[in-house]
Amino acid sequence: MRLATWNVNSIRTRVDRVVDWLGRSDVDVLAMQETKCTDAQFPTMPFAALGYEVAHVGLNQWNGVAIASRIGLDNIEVGFEGQPTWSSKPDVEAAAEARALGATCGGVRVWSLYVPNGRALDDPHYRYKLDWLAALRDTAAGWLADDPALPVALVGDWNIAPQDDDVWDISVFDGRTHVSEAERAAFQAMTDAQFTDVVRPFTPGPGVYTYWDYTQLAFQKRRGMRIDFILGSPEFARRVTHGEIVKDERRPGKKGSIAPSDHAPVLVELGD
Repeated sequence: MRLATWNVNSIRTRVDRVVDWLGRSDVDVLAMQETKCTDAQFPTMPFAALGYEVAHVGLNQWNGVAIASRIGLDNIEVGFEGQPTWSSKPDVEAAAEARALGATCGGVRVWSLYVPNGRALDDPHYRYKLDWLAALRDTAAGWLADDPALPVALVGDWNIAPQDDDVWDISVFDGRTHVSEAERAAFQAMTDAQFTDVVRPFTPGPGVYTYWDYTQLAFQKRRGMRIDFILGSPEFARRVTHGEIVKDERRPGKKGSIAPSDHAPVLVELGD
């Protein structure tokens, strides 16, 4: 089984690039984040033409997560138990955002996750991010308490750089989100709950990134961040035989071509 995650940064804009990569990569399951469309707007036909079923949750032009699978798509679940709600406006009722989608694919429970950004350390969105991560940790720990042998993959854009080497210059991020002590502690809590980064052993740093901003030639200057991860339960981690960050898919295309996402795919291979 080959499983990948990719923040596609608008699936309607980049569907041709995503489907082209699927055709070349032999990936069985692809989790996507930041689809930026409603369910009705998601371009399912190109995926179906390659033999993939798609589950998607999107409410508007923000957020949105999906799972495309050619090995089954069962027990689809929108959001996880206890997922916090959010509203940026006092006159708008808080609701769960389109940030979490689970499905069972080939016997593996896959969760496509788009963790809140946090924005700034003094922004309410930062507290929301920490609450969101805490709720995910508690719920995921409960899954393993109920079934320690369950193969679970928590995959996606975590919006956290857990180590100093996961950003191109840690001094640039002083006093900013993604590297704060509380965010890193929240990420470590996932490890404490027995969900481990199964790709890092195959792609050790420093200078190994999954995201590069579009501005100031960040990709060309190697100014990136490692914020996309596949965290696996003990049974999932046991089966991982290979992991990689597909950096080539972030390279700028030819002049006039559709720009790549600002994230690269992250993938693993599983054995029996």
